[in-house]
Amino acid sequence: MDFSIKSADKKNSLNTIKTDCIVIGIYENGKPTDEAIELDANGIVTQALDSGDISGKAGSVLLVGSPAGLSAKRLLLLGLGKKPIGEKDFRQAIDTAIKTLKPLNIGDVLIALPFNTLSNRDLSWSIYCILSEFHSQLYRSDALKNQKEPSTKIQKVSFYIPSEDMTIAREALRHAKAITDGMTLAQDLGNLPANICTPTYLAKQAKTLAQTYKFGTEILDRKQIESLKMGCFLSVAKGSDEPPKFIVLKHMKGKSKEAPVILVGKGITFDSGGISLKPSASMDEMKFDMCGAASVLGTFKAIGELDLKQNIIGIIPACENLPSGHANKPGDIVTSMSGQTVEILNTDAEGRLILCDALTYAEKFNPAVVIDIATLTGACIVALGHINSGLFTRLDEQHDKLAGDLIAAAKSSNDPVWRMPIQDAYQDQLKSNFADMANIGGQPAGCVTAACFLERFTRKFVWAHLDIAGTAWKSGPSKGATGRPVPLLCTYLIQRENH
Repeated sequence: MDFSIKSADKKNSLNTIKTDCIVIGIYENGKPTDEAIELDANGIVTQALDSGDISGKAGSVLLVGSPAGLSAKRLLLLGLGKKPIGEKDFRQAIDTAIKTLKPLNIGDVLIALPFNTLSNRDLSWSIYCILSEFHSQLYRSDALKNQKEPSTKIQKVSFYIPSEDMTIAREALRHAKAITDGMTLAQDLGNLPANICTPTYLAKQAKTLAQTYKFGTEILDRKQIESLKMGCFLSVAKGSDEPPKFIVLKHMKGKSKEAPVILVGKGITFDSGGISLKPSASMDEMKFDMCGAASVLGTFKAIGELDLKQNIIGIIPACENLPSGHANKPGDIVTSMSGQTVEILNTDAEGRLILCDALTYAEKFNPAVVIDIATLTGACIVALGHINSGLFTRLDEQHDKLAGDLIAAAKSSNDPVWRMPIQDAYQDQLKSNFADMANIGGQPAGCVTAACFLERFTRKFVWAHLDIAGTAWKSGPSKGATGRPVPLLCTYLIQRENH
């Protein structure tokens, strides 16, 4: 779908623009927006309001066919709620507008809304919100179906923007398009079955991105991983016939000595639980256990599109977790790349085992910030449900700043997080009689002790952990990957560059 900006000036009067449909806003109690007033030269908006068929309540709509005096074929009056427009009302209105338009025989749409009258939101957010909603409603996961799902005929969407705001609008559109493209890649990868999306497949996707956007790339195989003494990662991988891959992507467009931001994504392409076998119900959803890796690849696609002037490195440890005669057994003790030993009390707590070696590997780059992204714990779903991703950092000035920056990015991108505690008192739950630590800390505060486990491997750099177990995919009739937290990660990097 093509998105563009159209200047609101004398050459582009709403009355003379040729399009299949113009979308204009109406405030609550039937008060027209400035755009509606501009378009009302022939009284068409006044007539529609006088009919009483639209009140202006958020999400109310009235479609007018063949509007007299307009070059547009249709006019969609959209209720926006009270002025200034609230974020919830705006999102509800956009949701309704797209649902109304997408089944119609409409090829192009012009959106002429009062983007600068939102409460506590700006033009850039409005444009991102609209692209995000189009993406959400129009994304399809039918690549492997012989009979595809019906698709909308909408091919072009334009934003009617005051001429003085054109520069801001174009930049906002560029950012929003890159983010949604990154989400699409993350969703496509997450939705593929595990017999297709293997560690080798993820490595090929990384190579394709590297070729397209001129990233540096390294794909380490089993022997190279063994030479790095990543005993925890290899212990998980050895239960499967699929070879593990350790994927590194490098976008080095910052200053030569600038410390990089590192994104580490969990890449378990299928998680059976290993010897600690998961229940069979919903086990098919464990193909989504690589959504952390998918989010890193999706974010790198956006980074490439935006050509950010930063040094950014992506690290993805990828393997399967399966039961076999070679698989980890409860009670096994393995040695991490850091030299610390781990007693494996539960083989289904494998994500932290592959991540701990990846986090140790990140030390070699002397990073400014490391953020790991993982579908790590069911306990995070119990704590936060499916709305907020869990955000974990240490409690000090540097980490408080990182947490604040991520929370701000989350709010800007409609990709919410909630900061969770991570304190030394929880570390006691990871004590082992036989190794430096156990890989689980029992049921209480399960997502916290998982973060505490990872924290032991991050003490040489500033670090945050995102537990996306509750937000990376949906179950039930709408089953599928969400593409989160690509919007959060991209927005964080964009805001970091701007400041």
